[in-house]
Amino acid sequence: MAARSVAAPPTPWSKNLAEPKIHDTAYVHSFSNIIGDVRLGPNVLVAPGTSIRADEGTPFHIGEGTNIQDGVVIHGLEQGRVEGDDGDSYSVWVGKNSSLTHMALIHGPAYVGDQCFIGFRSTVFNARVGNGCIVMMHVLIQDVEIPPGKYVPSGAVITNQQQADRLPDVQDSDVKFATHVIGINDALRKGYRCADDIACVKPLRDELTKYSDMTPSNYSTHSSGQLNSQLVDSIRNLLTQGYSVGAEYADARRFRTGSWRTCGPISSTREADVIAALSACMADHQGEYVRLIGIDTKAKRRVLEEIVQRPGDTNGGSSYQSNGKSAPAPYHSSGSVSSGKLSAETVAQVRSLLAQGYKVGTEYADARRFRTSSWHSGPALQVRSESEAVAGLESVMSQHQGEYVRLIGIDPKAKRRVVEEIIQRPDGPVAQSSGTTAATATASYKAAPAATSSNGQLSQKVVEQIRNLLSQGYKIGTEHADARRFRTGSWHSCAPIASTRESEVFSALETCMVEHSGEYVRLIGIDSKAKRRVLEEIIQRP
Repeated sequence: MAARSVAAPPTPWSKNLAEPKIHDTAYVHSFSNIIGDVRLGPNVLVAPGTSIRADEGTPFHIGEGTNIQDGVVIHGLEQGRVEGDDGDSYSVWVGKNSSLTHMALIHGPAYVGDQCFIGFRSTVFNARVGNGCIVMMHVLIQDVEIPPGKYVPSGAVITNQQQADRLPDVQDSDVKFATHVIGINDALRKGYRCADDIACVKPLRDELTKYSDMTPSNYSTHSSGQLNSQLVDSIRNLLTQGYSVGAEYADARRFRTGSWRTCGPISSTREADVIAALSACMADHQGEYVRLIGIDTKAKRRVLEEIVQRPGDTNGGSSYQSNGKSAPAPYHSSGSVSSGKLSAETVAQVRSLLAQGYKVGTEYADARRFRTSSWHSGPALQVRSESEAVAGLESVMSQHQGEYVRLIGIDPKAKRRVVEEIIQRPDGPVAQSSGTTAATATASYKAAPAATSSNGQLSQKVVEQIRNLLSQGYKIGTEHADARRFRTGSWHSCAPIASTRESEVFSALETCMVEHSGEYVRLIGIDSKAKRRVLEEIIQRP
């Protein structure tokens, strides 16, 4: 067992050298650390590698039946308290039958209610999480109160009360999942306690059989009938960010011409209602294309177009995410060479895409559709050579003179876009930039394949994100923070980036990373019309 009675160190704000109070039925692994006024209730499990330190903020309460898994850290600030269910003040209160899973951080002042699930590497700081909430992986909850019974999707950043109030409700499958985790960890607690007592091993093994019918497939998706888990997650993310959801359908002929029709309007913002409406649209239009629409009602523009059903689909959602813009009609090029409409930079980019095994496509939009990001798909370019691809692109540009045309690079294996770049505007083809060519830029960034960097160089993933943001009309910004400010979420802004040219944005980002080497740097995507952030992603760590 752990050294249970490690007293808090003497400090100006804590002079009584308080020690942990651990119930006899709790199990604390020997590789964990519990310091100061920590009160563990009955049947609590504290797994290896945890750190529960009530040496600054104090006291802590861990309720009956709660499991604290490997790598969890619980700490608190000296200032700030929450009111526990018993009416007293605490730095950290964790209720009954909750799960704090691997690597989670609960930093006081913080309150976590009964029967909650806090996912891997998620953080709760200066916040309250109500009873029965399910918080998935890599979530930040700060300075808010999450109402009881809410579901927080993986990767969410909840830092204002409006976001918290818009969260979807927990589903039955989520409750089963959390209950299963509680049961498994309670069995582990019992197993650890009697590991050396052969007489109690067999009853424990028999008791574990009641959990054997719980398989990951019972709770790994939050699907309602037809929709797959990936699609349900997309809906949840849209609703969490305050967007509205709609649906459109088209038969094969209308799909080729981009003439979509609207399914019945979805006015509700409740996840269950939206899923039911989308499922109904898919059922009503079996054998047709159906796409999910995410709508920013403030900016009056679309933020997502994703095909969720194709003719012949039986799995309730296509795995190909193409923003709803693809066309089956092939384009056969005559193999002619460039007539000079494309800049050398674009030709080099096409050459680079083909050399890496990517496919090339096009989209076009008039001025009105460009403002709303409602692009039409150009003909698919079924080509293998550079000359055929160039001829195909120039043919599309000729057919849509006076409109915007953009080049699409597609990774057919990963079924995702790697490039979206405008090659023609209403006033003519886009001229070659004075910077490096796209091929050179792409090659230079391949040296940093990781998602984050520590050497001042952008990764390929970040390059693609920046291109996507710029192609959608968003602005780019950067922020930095040292380790102390990172822990408290106090970021500083780097120099503003006014340009929308890729080369200049890349240069500004790398300058910020070099100037703040050894610190955290994050990329910011900004919707200047709606005056809100659409992306926050760390691109450099110490």
